[in-house]
Amino acid sequence: MSSAGTVGARLEPPEPGLTQDEMVARAVGLRPRLVADQEATEHRTYYSQEMHEAFLAAGFYHLYVPRRYGGYEFDVLTYVRVVQEIARGCVSTAWCVGLAMNHALMVGSWWPQEAQDAIFAGGDFRCASVAAPVGRATRTDDGWEINGQVAFASGSPWSTFYMGQALLPPADGADPSDPPPMLLFVAPRREWEMLDDWGDMLGLKGSGSHSIRFSGTRIPASWGFAGNMLDVEVGGGTPGSRLHGNPMYSGRAVSIFTISLAAVTVGAAYNALDDYERLMRERKTPLPPFIPRIEDPDYQRWYGRALTHIATAEAAVHKAAERHMELCRRNVEDGIPYSFGDDMLLAGIAREAMLMCWRVVDEDIWQTVGASVARDRDRTQRVFRDMAVAAAHRNLQLRDMFYGDIGRAALGQPRVVRGG
Repeated sequence: MSSAGTVGARLEPPEPGLTQDEMVARAVGLRPRLVADQEATEHRTYYSQEMHEAFLAAGFYHLYVPRRYGGYEFDVLTYVRVVQEIARGCVSTAWCVGLAMNHALMVGSWWPQEAQDAIFAGGDFRCASVAAPVGRATRTDDGWEINGQVAFASGSPWSTFYMGQALLPPADGADPSDPPPMLLFVAPRREWEMLDDWGDMLGLKGSGSHSIRFSGTRIPASWGFAGNMLDVEVGGGTPGSRLHGNPMYSGRAVSIFTISLAAVTVGAAYNALDDYERLMRERKTPLPPFIPRIEDPDYQRWYGRALTHIATAEAAVHKAAERHMELCRRNVEDGIPYSFGDDMLLAGIAREAMLMCWRVVDEDIWQTVGASVARDRDRTQRVFRDMAVAAAHRNLQLRDMFYGDIGRAALGQPRVVRGG
């Protein structure tokens, strides 16, 4: 599972001098190609080999990978900006690549050096993940065996690894009402099968959110540990923050996952607004005196309202990314734990931004742009469909439950443990 001579080596990033702003600029530069590829991406159910090679050349997959293993080790705000710009060209592609990029941060944080040395050694880390358990895990003489199947593994077509959870056998004498124990694990691509079952959704057809099957999957012992990815204890630091000397690798996951989705939806809202502006410049008002839409006070007001709402959501997501970094820093440097409540609140902010972006696309843009954009292959129609599916994501469906978690944490009340 690793190559001799590379395990634990301190490799240089592919472009040691690349800056965060330059990486973001590369994402902006790809926008015309992303827009042009939208229809083909939906038909294929994931982005093309050519786009994959462009992402490799741009260094996107290395964004969160620790410098120790040849990555850039850029911060969360850089990730948000890159994914947002990709979504401004193609929402499905941003969902697919963003979630394949995202999980290097968790693996670089929580797994021990022995596992990281092997997982990152090949210099080609891209990782799908789903919070739902894939099935069951059992201990073997030299590691773990995993069996089961999980749906909605976004980013799986281009992933070289999968990070997930599997149910462990309950401890002897455990209360049946207790939440089942779980194994948090990483498995290489050769140990799982991606199913050809994506593309029939209303939107996000090109997000590569295929199901993954585990049949006798075997991983080394250090590649799995008992835990729940939604509540990994990180107080005082983690194996990753100590290994890499960077507090960024001491964070929790719910905020990071939700921020990643919010980055996509902010970019998606800008995507729809870009097309709205194009139509304002090209078309006239539907009623006399038939002037260019860009000169019409109503369209100007609708455009300004949409822009204000998107910019507000963008500011919230960017601030949440910065706040996450600060919580990681003080966790390691000041001894102030990054708590469950901190994680839930940041995720809640990102979740509200997602809802705001959906309302922009639905109310500010869709209800004023005109029905002619509802045709197949139209850019605005595609963004509307993508956002409709994003708005139905379970992360948003459970927001009322999460409000309770946020409130109890802020009020110092006991947590509600779910499961069983």
